[in-house]
Amino acid sequence: MRAVIAGGTGFIGRELVRELREHGWEILILSRHPAKVAAAFENGGVIGMPWDNGDWPNVLGPDTAIVNLAGENIAAGRWTRARRKRILESRVQAGQRILEAVEQAGVAPGVLIQGSAVGYYGPCGATPINEYAESGTGFLADVARRWEASTAPLEKQGTRRCIIRTGLVLGHGGVLSRMLTPFKYYLGGYPGTGLQGVSWIHLRDEVRAIRFLMENPDADGPYNLCSPHPVNFRKFAHVLGTVLKRPYKTPVPPFALRLLFGRMADELLLSGQIALPERLTKAGFAFEFPDLTDALRDVLA
Repeated sequence: MRAVIAGGTGFIGRELVRELREHGWEILILSRHPAKVAAAFENGGVIGMPWDNGDWPNVLGPDTAIVNLAGENIAAGRWTRARRKRILESRVQAGQRILEAVEQAGVAPGVLIQGSAVGYYGPCGATPINEYAESGTGFLADVARRWEASTAPLEKQGTRRCIIRTGLVLGHGGVLSRMLTPFKYYLGGYPGTGLQGVSWIHLRDEVRAIRFLMENPDADGPYNLCSPHPVNFRKFAHVLGTVLKRPYKTPVPPFALRLLFGRMADELLLSGQIALPERLTKAGFAFEFPDLTDALRDVLA
């Protein structure tokens, strides 16, 4: 079994590589710096290949899986006009490159795992939603729609395509590392009212779910990759503060968040979704960390 991973050196990608290696997958990572890839993963079944002018289209075939996680970090800085453009274009262009590679190879991969996010649904208040909910409004929803659509033509060529709408991923690094700072200084709390939904998932379950979809021949279409027990931000702060043994009741007013983060505050911090992994659980996936307390204790141990 061979996996071609776009975004394999990122926060989720690195853990996915470890998961796949442990289960016998041969791995090819598309990278702008392919020479550094094998060294980063200590060789052993991991090959680095340049996005452009590489031979990776030659490995495509019915026994090959493509995982498209490529895209600029959404939460790394203020959403200036230029940054919003990079966030969108980095995702759409990755999909276009994959389509071009399949056309060059003349044969489609057996399965493609297409990255996306629960932001696809836009702000949803406290109403639980599953994968059948329509897409919402806002920048994140637009990015997710266009990211998902970037590889849609592969379905007409017979490729089984799974779309992973991922929530807040809890692991060493990522967004959680930024959230810890105020708690460490006894200033922990929640943004705005704290009633906005937080659909979260442990990094371990994220990569297990991706492998599950890669290896399950009956899986296709959209899947919410998030715990079956989402919470609101007040509850999230409560659990995080309890695990850290720090205060957790300091609300951060919306004007302060908008001053610090601009437009990003409204879509990432002051609104959210209560997304449920209905199709994933029906397909038979069992979460290792369905409970938030257990997940945070494991990550922060």
